[in-house]
Amino acid sequence: MRATLDRWLLAVCAARVLLYANFMVYAACLPVVLVEWRMSAAQGGSVASGFMLGYALSLVVFSWLADRLGAQRMVTVSALLSALSALVFGLFARSYGSALALYTLAGLSQGGVYTPLIMLLADRYDPARRGAAMGWLIASTSVGYALSLVASGAALALGGYRLAFLVTGLMPALGAALLWLALRTTPNRIHPRTGGLRLTGILRTNANARRLIAGYTAHSWELLGMWAWIPAFLAASATLAGSAAGAAASLGAYLSAVMHLTGAIAASSMGRLSDRVGRRAVLLALAATSAGLSMTIGWLVAWPVFVLLVLGLLYGFTALGDSPVLSVAITEVVEPGHLGAVLALRALLGFGAGAIAPLAFGAVLDLTGPGSAPPTMWGLAFMTLGLGGLLAAVCAWSVRPARAPAVPAKAGEP
Repeated sequence: MRATLDRWLLAVCAARVLLYANFMVYAACLPVVLVEWRMSAAQGGSVASGFMLGYALSLVVFSWLADRLGAQRMVTVSALLSALSALVFGLFARSYGSALALYTLAGLSQGGVYTPLIMLLADRYDPARRGAAMGWLIASTSVGYALSLVASGAALALGGYRLAFLVTGLMPALGAALLWLALRTTPNRIHPRTGGLRLTGILRTNANARRLIAGYTAHSWELLGMWAWIPAFLAASATLAGSAAGAAASLGAYLSAVMHLTGAIAASSMGRLSDRVGRRAVLLALAATSAGLSMTIGWLVAWPVFVLLVLGLLYGFTALGDSPVLSVAITEVVEPGHLGAVLALRALLGFGAGAIAPLAFGAVLDLTGPGSAPPTMWGLAFMTLGLGGLLAAVCAWSVRPARAPAVPAKAGEP
């Protein structure tokens, strides 16, 4: 593990923690801005959906350009744009309309610090240890989300959503500077394409690629919908227990941050585990468990908050743990010259589904409330996410082994 987490990867991961500092600020502030901006739950979810749609489009564009202009270059450009858009959102998002427009803009800038970095890792690490490296990369995202939630919760308590937007809008600039330093000597490789196949031809002849893309799409529906609404869910639980609205919102942000830290542990450990026991087994176990939790946790909103936190930790672990495994698995079944195009399609479908999920979740809350009991509202809403988890489990079961078992690295290898 120490051999995989070299100085280069450590710097990249630290930069990503800062670059994602504004990723969860809206989710943390959602209970507050729903009231201050007089939004319906569907409107509240639509801002998160706008961000995810912008992020999905950004992933497509940056992945496509990485095949043609080089992954290293696209990562650098995206980091700079992310820092700028985060600051603009922090300064000027003050209503439903401005938040929808500016948060969508923030999403449009961030795709280059995800899929092109997957391409850089695929170039740098051999398959026997690629799962561990990918685990660290995805774990850094979760730590960034946790930082976003903790900073947002603290700022909410001190100065409301305006201060939370501003604080989390400043940190990505530091991440962009650190990432530029880390990548300045990294080669900007452009892989030649072989076989003359277009994307449609690759998918027609590569069943495992189709299954992994479908599984990633279903996984994204469940994960991104959960991330958008879990702070509000935990805040609702705290409110039912007697907490004031503002204190409940901050508590929801803090508890969600703990869930993201658990997700970071899941990403780093499950990526490494998949190097040892195989991608399919890990994907199937995690997807099935996460689906079961999606189907049940919402019905328990009136339970004590600490019980929900324990369940939430397991939920966060299983919902995110398959992310690095899905990412490394796709690099093993697709040739490097076509990887950017395949990742672009995967991003479009996955984050497109992830963008719709918060909106669908909010629509279920609107349709079932306010006359319904809280367990019914939240239970049915989370069950819509569980459908994605079930489909992800089916896709994982259908994946067939694509390579021989990994062999341990020799001592002294990088």
